[in-house]
Amino acid sequence: MEFMLLGAFNARHRGQPVLRSTRRQERCLPAVLLLCPGRAVTTDRLIDLLWDGAAPASARGTVHTYIGRLRAALRPYGPRIDTRHDGYALDPAGAVTDAEEFTRLVREAAAAAEPAERVRLHDRALGLWRGPLLAGAAGDRLRDRLGGELEELRLTALEQRAGTQLAMGLHERVAADLAAPARDHPERELLVARRMTALYRSGRQAEALELYRGTRGALAERFGVEPGGGLRRLQERILRGDPGLDRPPAPVHAVRVRGEWLPWHTSGHPALEFCNTYAGWARPPRPGSEWLRGYGTLAVWAGHLDLVDDHVVTRLTGRSRQRPEEAAAVLAEARAFRTDLYACLTGPGDARAFRAVAAVAEEAAGLAEFVRGEDGIGLWRLSPAAGLRLPLLAVARSAAELLADPRRLTVRACPGPDCGWLFLDRSGQRRWCSLGTCGGHRPE
Repeated sequence: MEFMLLGAFNARHRGQPVLRSTRRQERCLPAVLLLCPGRAVTTDRLIDLLWDGAAPASARGTVHTYIGRLRAALRPYGPRIDTRHDGYALDPAGAVTDAEEFTRLVREAAAAAEPAERVRLHDRALGLWRGPLLAGAAGDRLRDRLGGELEELRLTALEQRAGTQLAMGLHERVAADLAAPARDHPERELLVARRMTALYRSGRQAEALELYRGTRGALAERFGVEPGGGLRRLQERILRGDPGLDRPPAPVHAVRVRGEWLPWHTSGHPALEFCNTYAGWARPPRPGSEWLRGYGTLAVWAGHLDLVDDHVVTRLTGRSRQRPEEAAAVLAEARAFRTDLYACLTGPGDARAFRAVAAVAEEAAGLAEFVRGEDGIGLWRLSPAAGLRLPLLAVARSAAELLADPRRLTVRACPGPDCGWLFLDRSGQRRWCSLGTCGGHRPE
């Protein structure tokens, strides 16, 4: 059974509505209990909340009546309401609430090491909000009393997502996403600052300064205070055109292609370069270790390595925006394949990893077409029937070629603790990859 609190209250079982009351207090009652899962809420507090301090003399009996109806309505679906002393507790066994899912996703986003994953989790969490908490069942005052923590967490999630997006160069999206929140919450100066930064980076300096002026006026009118030091300093930097605000710092050992940061070529083979889209293989994940931040990065990378034609990259990135869930699944599959390929190349005896790579390579072979290039030379290309999986299958085909080539025996892994990148070493004498900075050592 599903309960939806982040917007208009709704309760459904297998898509069908369960609670149909039109009385505001009766609709609000299960929501109050759900916001305190497993904890007893006294009858006096229920009366205070449901009638907002203006309860009629019959309120206690009305609450008992509502509880009886609610029990009867929920009984077939699992959730149970227990009487505890002078109150009630809802045991949400077998039920899910969007509020709990939101909290879980925000917690996972905070723990995620990779920027793209943090944004994805924050997007899912914030997407659960369909409007104000308990819209249509609770007024603003009751909403503040019931959902203050949830609203605080929502604003924090907006700030955290915007910070990650700014670091990824997604300033235009930040400027759009924070337009209403920055206007409605001038007291959240970090929220305002991130939109000001996003506007400035989007070439909208005048709008950034106007946002500051509007925020300053709202703070004075509503709270009787001036903007804090951080916001004032940001305004000053925008006024003087501080170049440090123009864009986030570029990653080390990176090249910019089609708006995506890709790692330098270091290995001498596309299959190895694919493994090198991750850094620090020998240690736990660290921020910045993942280069494949989204499906678009995967497609652009494949085009940059000439595994996919340039016009195909454009088509794939456009389709990925139309089918974000499918694109996310392909990206996850590509990352899993990369792990298997790395294990296969660094552990020749790893039969499991070889079988995993071989399965994808065989699929790629079944979709390969022999075509004539513009120069008249024939070449193998993957059929468009591969869909969004085309970059992954192109990598798998390249990996199969390397695994069938004696050069596979010359693959080495850089021992730098933050690297682990693979490279070909026919001399058998090199130890480090060609970055020249791994572990403070220079290549031999």
